[in-house]
Amino acid sequence: MISVDDALARLFDLVTKPETETIALRDAAGRVLADPIVARRSQPPFRASVMDGYAVAGDHPAYEVIGEAAAGHGYGGAIGDGQAVRIFTGAPLPDGATRVVIQEDVSAEHGRITLATDADTQPYIREIGVDFRTGNQIEAPRRLTPSDIALAAAMNAPEVTVARRPKVAILATGDELVQPGENPGADQIIASNGLGLAAMLEAEGAEIRLLPIARDTQSSLEAAIALARGADLLVTLGGASVGDHDLVGQVAGDLGMDRAFYKIAMRPGKPLMAGRIGDMAMVGLPGNPVSSMVCGHIFLRPMIRALQGLPARALPRRRAPLAAPIGANGPREHYMRAQFDGTALNVAERQDSSLLSVLAGANALVIRAPHAPAAEAGAPVAFIDLSERI
Repeated sequence: MISVDDALARLFDLVTKPETETIALRDAAGRVLADPIVARRSQPPFRASVMDGYAVAGDHPAYEVIGEAAAGHGYGGAIGDGQAVRIFTGAPLPDGATRVVIQEDVSAEHGRITLATDADTQPYIREIGVDFRTGNQIEAPRRLTPSDIALAAAMNAPEVTVARRPKVAILATGDELVQPGENPGADQIIASNGLGLAAMLEAEGAEIRLLPIARDTQSSLEAAIALARGADLLVTLGGASVGDHDLVGQVAGDLGMDRAFYKIAMRPGKPLMAGRIGDMAMVGLPGNPVSSMVCGHIFLRPMIRALQGLPARALPRRRAPLAAPIGANGPREHYMRAQFDGTALNVAERQDSSLLSVLAGANALVIRAPHAPAAEAGAPVAFIDLSERI
């Protein structure tokens, strides 16, 4: 068995450089930027008023008002010493203006304004390029947030170049499985982890192809794997162990898979294999629902990010105190379902790897090192925040 860190490093070796595509900015939210966005103009592109008031020239107690400037409708001329233009927030300053006097500090009568004796002396001018200048960039790679989209729009970028969405085929295997909504036999269960992983990886930017359930025969597995052709990554669920009916590894080997590893010193999720079939990376996850979902967080989410050009690294780990004591750990790294309330970690009492209800109630995975001793309440431990999206 290899360590989690070693397995993740080998999985990153299977990741290929992402292809790119140019799309409309309107469609770019959540996509990973592949090329920098370059500002085509400065913001603001002109000296602008920060407040409603009067743009004035010179330093005087009173001014002659000669015009008006509003957002989208500048004065269009210059003002000289002792002159003023009525101005509104966001409007361009007329040439010659030295500051904006806020309207609360002015009395206006017969085309003239007089300043209050205690008038605010702040200039209230937003200078050209105070936000960004022509040539400034939004650097790549990065996942585009709503704020990035707004900034790119202000930079006058109608299109952006992003990484193509990774194509992921998910294949559940096993005679015991039926799809949700079907009527299972007395010895069958509902296939659940494929849909869970699809939702998880779509949230990371992948395009998902859910393949039909493959039965525990060589011919069924071969036919199902053939349907994955064209995917960047094939994820199989179940059949990765060494039982008489666990045929995924054998069939993948017959199809030419170059295996990178098999078995990881972790729980849940020990029987996990990976490799490459032609141009397609392949990861074989355990069929146990919780095991596959935990492995999805630990291994597949970082892979999907790397396939989009984001840095190849594990999910970030944080530290927080335990709300209650927990026992010593065994020889494998343990990812324990827990609830983080913002202050402390409440580790679920039941850690059976078949309990999806416990996983659904968790927003964190507490990480216990191999042979870690028992830990008391208040002891700081490492954890992964499952709600964090980076």
